[in-house]
Amino acid sequence: MQKLHLVMGGRVKDPRSLEFVDLKELDLVGVYPDFASAQEVWKSSAQRTVDDAEMKYVIVHLHRLLQPDIIEG
Repeated sequence: MQKLHLVMGGRVKDPRSLEFVDLKELDLVGVYPDFASAQEVWKSSAQRTVDDAEMKYVIVHLHRLLQPDIIEG
């Protein structure tokens, strides 16, 4: 089973939250076929903005949204 992951980021209202300031300005980095690939790109993206506390990049587990009934093992 393919386990898709989305890497995205943007400016957040509070560094402790995931509430993005402007959804139109989100950086949709890409969709990746596995967590390891997504994590590598996420790390690179996050490191580019490490000095800006209001910028946050995340990995979204798309496979969990697309097929929530499948139990991962």
